Amino acid sequence: MTVHEQAAAGVAVPDTRLAAEATELVRDTTNELIYNHSRRVYWFGSLQGRNRGLSFDPELLYVGAMFHDLGLGERFRTSGRRFEVDSADEARDFLRSHGVPEDGVRRVWTAIALHTTPGIPEFMEPEVALVTAGVEYDVLGIGYADVSDADRAEITTLHPRPDFKRRILQAFTEGIAPKPETTFGNVKADVLEHFVPGFVRGDFVEVIQNSPWPE
Repeated sequence: MTVHEQAAAGVAVPDTRLAAEATELVRDTTNELIYNHSRRVYWFGSLQGRNRGLSFDPELLYVGAMFHDLGLGERFRTSGRRFEVDSADEARDFLRSHGVPEDGVRRVWTAIALHTTPGIPEFMEPEVALVTAGVEYDVLGIGYADVSDADRAEITTLHPRPDFKRRILQAFTEGIAPKPETTFGNVKADVLEHFVPGFVRGDFVEVIQNSPWPE
């Protein structure tokens, strides 16, 4: 990775051993789709942090962004847990192995675990809010006009997104279809409903009505 590749849109990747090893780990264990997406999440999250006037730890934000989709990988597909939790646990192990204080570990774990739970992270610590903001920007286009055309072009030139909408939905489907029960009550149920024939989403009302309570 060259010095030029370490910065885009006025935002630099932290020049630390922790960030470098996070980059290497994610590059080695995911495909280019997830790697490029994760890097963009860091830049877009950082720019949204700047727009919102938030003070955040770039290193923690970077690790949160880089690890947030690791749980979609094949080795986690029999875990029986939400992919967000698998991703968060991988980040926690990584950070602890590097001696990061527990408050930082907690922030990154929470940022990753909640990144598909809208309406909550934005009210939490900046690193938690900004991992979600970066994901929402890159995947959903939320706040698209908040980043200038020039900055967006610089980031997507560095980390392109060819056919991204179709490919990220395919990655979501492949990562969670083996454990459909983990989509109960979260946005990934929409993915399986669209792309997995015969999938039936859990129904919260039916869970209440069919509970063992007599009334």
